[in-house]
Amino acid sequence: MAAGRDYYEVLGVSREASPEEIKRAYRRLAHRWHPDVAANKNEAEERFKEITEAYEVLRDEQKRWEYDRYGRVGRGPSVDLGDFGGFGDLFDAFFGGARQARYAQRHGPRRGQDLRYDLELTLEEVASGLERTIRVSRMTRCQDCQGRGSRDQQGPAPCTTCRGTGEVRQTQGSVFGMHFTSITTCPRCQGEGMVIADPCPRCSGQGHERTAQELRVTVPAGVDQGSKVKLAGAGDAGPRGGPAGDLYLVIRVAPHEVFQRRGTELITEVPLPFTVAALGGTLPVPTLDGEGEVHVPAGTQTGATFRLKGKGLPDLQSRHRGDLHVVVRVAVPARLTEKQRHLLQEFAQAGGDHISQDNRGIFDRVRDVFST
Repeated sequence: MAAGRDYYEVLGVSREASPEEIKRAYRRLAHRWHPDVAANKNEAEERFKEITEAYEVLRDEQKRWEYDRYGRVGRGPSVDLGDFGGFGDLFDAFFGGARQARYAQRHGPRRGQDLRYDLELTLEEVASGLERTIRVSRMTRCQDCQGRGSRDQQGPAPCTTCRGTGEVRQTQGSVFGMHFTSITTCPRCQGEGMVIADPCPRCSGQGHERTAQELRVTVPAGVDQGSKVKLAGAGDAGPRGGPAGDLYLVIRVAPHEVFQRRGTELITEVPLPFTVAALGGTLPVPTLDGEGEVHVPAGTQTGATFRLKGKGLPDLQSRHRGDLHVVVRVAVPARLTEKQRHLLQEFAQAGGDHISQDNRGIFDRVRDVFST
């Protein structure tokens, strides 16, 4: 198509023409300038290509939008190197959406920061859940200005230097007749787009101040190491009346002297008197709820495990409670009375076991064996 010809002019329609009007105009011109029916075929071919090109662009919604905005299709904005006076418009074409988003973010209420608090629990507290009062340092709404940041509680107003955009533009010319536009952060509002003429002296215009607060928190039973409990709105208050962030309690479970944890299951090891191991009986064992007991059959060996149902930890997502697994270790007394020793010797003889009465050391007895 010849340079400078407008697609709308080629089809003979206005820029507000509907898709149906564009289609009718194309059909009418295509019938008139089709090479098979026109008298001058060379001229008809050029005109037919021209109107077809115009129609292919204007019939497509995306191509038409691009043509209306940039004057061409598939190449982005048209830039005249002889005059950069429209560089600001070119910048807006590429980054206008992002700048508008930043502008909206500046002028909308900004949310406060989320906070973290590490809370250490005992295993007994994990089993039952708890309520506890904690002390947190957090940003709260300024009581003098009610979070608006200004002494008169009117809040911020658009910056007159940048007209609320947060940016300042300066256009400069050169000896070649070209114009360049530089964009910098507004020095008055520091890019916020809003300023407070009379800041609140208590919070220096921020609308919030740091205070130490006591909060009553509830931790459900069954939490695990690293679990997070969210307290909505208990974080820092947003600047200038913005909503508060959240507070996250991060759970730390202290090691226990008696129990090991595996999910909702608990494991403990207890000593088993060798007489109970041999004869059987009842063995008292610790639980998180107090003292319990297991029934030990005769002949129980070291490493035997007994299960107490429902004596573990509760599941965080349900009412189910895990079990306690008791591992026994047969304990042999280090010292015996004369009566105990005598009774054990009789027990050994009755079972056919040979008990040495030689109190000499093991190395002396080995030496005697090899010297004979």
